[in-house]
Amino acid sequence: MTHRTALLNYAKDIVGERSLAEDVVQDAYLRLERAEKRHAADNSLDEPLAYLFKIVRNLALDVRQRLNRERGHLTLGDAAGADRIPADRPDPESQAIDRDQLRLLQAALDELPRRSRVALEMHRFGDYRIADIAAHLGVSVGTAHALVVDALDHCKSRLGRRS
Repeated sequence: MTHRTALLNYAKDIVGERSLAEDVVQDAYLRLERAEKRHAADNSLDEPLAYLFKIVRNLALDVRQRLNRERGHLTLGDAAGADRIPADRPDPESQAIDRDQLRLLQAALDELPRRSRVALEMHRFGDYRIADIAAHLGVSVGTAHALVVDALDHCKSRLGRRS
């Protein structure tokens, strides 16, 4: 009992609440008592205080882990917490906007000359370097770069973007 305050503070630092810390310390004393009865005959419990602190630590960590698990799960009646769950997909409005942007982009790509479209697709979708695009199209590196830049500018203007 002389170390009760120190044990409570130790447990409270782990679990975060005084009432939970008191439960942990009470349970730890009961476990220490059982251990002392088991080891009474051989007197093998040399450091009961150290053993008690170890019990408090383990029990407090168990309580904290259980609380974290419980707080991580929402109950069916927890409507206030439901809005914190991220959606698996965009909302319908965002989906409609994205589909519209994709249609505009496809139309812009269809308007491009073949070489410009191929250069842009290789660069943006295929992750090819400008030199590789130039070799594939049989043009200079400067021309390949200009094809990509012009195609990007065309698509941006069709999508109404300035950047």
